[in-house]
Amino acid sequence: MARRPSLQESPLPLFKGGEAVRAATPPARQPSYIGDHRARLRDRFLTGGADAMPDYELLEMVLFRANARRDMKPVGRALLDRFASFNGVITAAPTDLQKVDGVGPSIVAELKLIEAAAQRLLRGKVINKPVLSSWQALLDYCQTAMAHRETEQFRILFLDRKNTLMADEPQAKGTVDHVPVYPREVVKRALELNASALILVHNHPSGDPTPSAADIDMTQQIVEATGVFGIQVHDHLVIGQACEFSFRAEGYL
Repeated sequence: MARRPSLQESPLPLFKGGEAVRAATPPARQPSYIGDHRARLRDRFLTGGADAMPDYELLEMVLFRANARRDMKPVGRALLDRFASFNGVITAAPTDLQKVDGVGPSIVAELKLIEAAAQRLLRGKVINKPVLSSWQALLDYCQTAMAHRETEQFRILFLDRKNTLMADEPQAKGTVDHVPVYPREVVKRALELNASALILVHNHPSGDPTPSAADIDMTQQIVEATGVFGIQVHDHLVIGQACEFSFRAEGYL
């Protein structure tokens, strides 16, 4: 007599279109303690805002979306141990992020989404606004966009006759300690936009914003080239990881 299959054995295959199809295993459920913990974090965030939460809990909430069933607290703490701060985590290079155990493409995508949203938010506070009345917002935007880059980037902020920021454009990318800048290209783009003034910005991946001799020479070349066309260079900002260096404030312009 044929033996009935035990309940512990694999289920019989289903048939579809003449071919055997193994029944799909139902997805594992999220452990209840993880759901309860996340609910408490959300309630605390909605009640007290970000100020009521340390960096590791705020980061943990960001990581919820990347993995619905795994406890993300260890991953969040590992990221903070490596990159020191919430800002350091979301601005880290994708290749460096994935060196942390438990971090894959989905987590990288969530972190880079937060970084992009932060930059868009701060950019919205300065674009099409008078620079002199929103100077701190401008510095905050430059810090967020450039302070933690691993290579140098040179950007130009183009201003109209009322010193309103009309465009913000990256012009060149370089290495860890050099970025090529061509004064003729700066002048060309300023004329195309009918800009009346410029603010030059570049970052130092080393973290020290002190300008090099090459930075000073390049700035002077741009000042001379744009001056021929009546375009003023208001400032050159060198962005470090904790502060910035202003050529005008330090008497270089």
